[in-house]
Amino acid sequence: METLASRSARAEQPRTRGSEISPGKIVKEVLRYILLIFLAILFLIPFYLILRNGLASEQEITSPNWTFFPSALHFENISELFNDSEVPFLSGLENSFIIALLQTAGQILISALAGYGLARIPYRWSNVVFFAILLTLMIPFAVIFVPVYVIVSFLGWVSTLQGLVVPGMFSGFTTFLFRQFFLSFPRELEEAGRVDGLGYWGIFWRVVVPNSWGIISALSVITFIASWNAFLWPLVIGQDATAWTVQVVLSNFLNAQVLNLHELFIGTALAILPLVIIFFILQRYIVEGYKQSGLKG
Repeated sequence: METLASRSARAEQPRTRGSEISPGKIVKEVLRYILLIFLAILFLIPFYLILRNGLASEQEITSPNWTFFPSALHFENISELFNDSEVPFLSGLENSFIIALLQTAGQILISALAGYGLARIPYRWSNVVFFAILLTLMIPFAVIFVPVYVIVSFLGWVSTLQGLVVPGMFSGFTTFLFRQFFLSFPRELEEAGRVDGLGYWGIFWRVVVPNSWGIISALSVITFIASWNAFLWPLVIGQDATAWTVQVVLSNFLNAQVLNLHELFIGTALAILPLVIIFFILQRYIVEGYKQSGLKG
């Protein structure tokens, strides 16, 4: 007669076999991680070289006997950069923060309102307006660059904060992503708001916005990074040094009477640092935002 122990052992046998990991799968996983580590190192090398040259002496940067590690770390390069009278780096950082924050706030507000209107407020020409917004995504910035500059110049906004901020507050791409998200927004929540006597405006601010922080955070990060990295428009509009952004300041190192490479490299590292911090803190919102917007609805 079969004992209870033998039946129990036979019942557990398939589970044991199923839980075994084959050698081929182990090798595949090891190779995958080796490849990922190699790619990570490859992508990090430029950042290391920027930081290495930024903390090295001028002689070590230009020396023919270049070494991967500097003989000493010269943190005084940072103070030299801040005290350089030819290159207003601190002013550029301040301008970049102000412009990026205002542009991000304005673009998110305008695009969210437009996206919600296109997704939820029915009117005769809504599809035509949405199609026109899609067309703007197909027009390169180089095509509208001159007309926008003429308008900004006519308004007297050259070398002003509004000239740097306002043209970047309108984005067909951000509006499109908001519309896609709002199309899939639960209508039950909006109906509950209508029962409480709210109109479209009240529903948007009291119901939709509090439940849309994922997409708002994601697009805010993306917009801030794009605004921070902008170069061509600030270069043309910021004709006065007081209106230079950090990217324009870095480009003007090449026009200085004496090219200080260590200041250029440490300035580049400091300009990248805010974006790295923002990305690592909020990277999950970027992925979630795209999942909730452009990939569904």
